[in-house]
Amino acid sequence: MMLLRHTSTVPALAAAAPERWPHPESVIRVLLAEQHTMVREALSALLRLEGDLDVVAEVTHGDEVVPAALATCPDVALLGLEVSGDGLGVVPTLRAAAPTCRIIVLTTTGRAGHLRQAMDGGASGFLVKDAPVSELALAVRRVMAGESVVDPLLALAALSAGRNPLTPRERDVLRLASGGAPVAEIAARLFLAEGTVRNYVSLAIQKVGARNRIEAARLAEEKGWL
Repeated sequence: MMLLRHTSTVPALAAAAPERWPHPESVIRVLLAEQHTMVREALSALLRLEGDLDVVAEVTHGDEVVPAALATCPDVALLGLEVSGDGLGVVPTLRAAAPTCRIIVLTTTGRAGHLRQAMDGGASGFLVKDAPVSELALAVRRVMAGESVVDPLLALAALSAGRNPLTPRERDVLRLASGGAPVAEIAARLFLAEGTVRNYVSLAIQKVGARNRIEAARLAEEKGWL
């Protein structure tokens, strides 16, 4: 649940936001999105100990990020990749709604595909959650200065793994296939013909280098391609 309470609609907030963005003060305003309460509260408390950082909003669900950003006008958004909802999908949405807000994605998995997807979506940073808070605070300051901040080991892994070979529709099909859904169910849920689903599955298996759709889904998930 969001720490911040507001009743205005998103369009109304969007109209008001430019009057308060950017902030001339030296304090960096931070939005924190993290689904685990203990982690979120601990991060918030530790970041507030930094003299130049102020956590102005806390949310637990991806759907809450943009409304909170439009209401509080943060300079930097820290988005937990595992935030409830589509964590990575929030990145381009937030970027479009609040283009002056820098985005740093925090993750526990550290998958190369997720790094590429986040940076392609407009993130300025990608860090693992086990880094010291002092490093996170430094990363916030660096992205505010216009830099990109990426965990060096993840950067090397991303270069080695290459780009995601799967199309958005192939990823959709594999996500459903990973749960064991039959072709007919996948076709119905995606509004596709069963033959089309089979074609997508076949292409995905070839691209990933797997023997079947379950293995293809597993390998793609391990690389952060789903």
